[in-house]
Amino acid sequence: MVNIFRRMRKLQSLLNVRVGTGAAVLPSVASANKELPAITRLHLTYARKIYGGHQGARHFWRNCLPRLKYHNPGLRMTVKQTDEQEGPAALTIYFAERASNAASLTAANIEDKHAPAPESSEKTAILDVKNLGYEQIWAKVKMMTGAEEIPTTAEEEAQLKKFEQLREQSSKDRVRIAEMRQAKKDQERMLQEARGEVERLRQA
Repeated sequence: MVNIFRRMRKLQSLLNVRVGTGAAVLPSVASANKELPAITRLHLTYARKIYGGHQGARHFWRNCLPRLKYHNPGLRMTVKQTDEQEGPAALTIYFAERASNAASLTAANIEDKHAPAPESSEKTAILDVKNLGYEQIWAKVKMMTGAEEIPTTAEEEAQLKKFEQLREQSSKDRVRIAEMRQAKKDQERMLQEARGEVERLRQA
């Protein structure tokens, strides 16, 4: 049974990487066109602690970047976690030769000293992600890059539903087991108190 649960958790982890926010294909050298230039790499900078507007960037790193990497295995990605809570939370998008029109219009007028310098054939657009939720960040990335989201298949939808049912059942089981343990402790306490009362009566 333990092996079955381990296998299920592994399958769920794989599924979580394949589907969800950030599961998309970015324009590559092979698929790029005049309106959507190729994306060569991404760099994300944010503070280690979530306060000060860095929570969304952290969640974007945890939720979206693994999915983007899964669907764009050749895309270079770098991340810098800093101790600068008052510093910027920024996502730098590197384009081949030129940035898209949407990126040029959306890019923030900020600098990220931690982002690698672009190569001579690259142009960058920096997205200010401070105080944004990770889904808001993804919406802007999608608009700036022209990312094509990967639709969830019927089989994946069924798997997601099954995992959600298992999660709910597991939560119910934990509550039930906790109640059983508490009931056992209460019973043992009552028995102990009863034994103590009997002992006092004997000594009276």
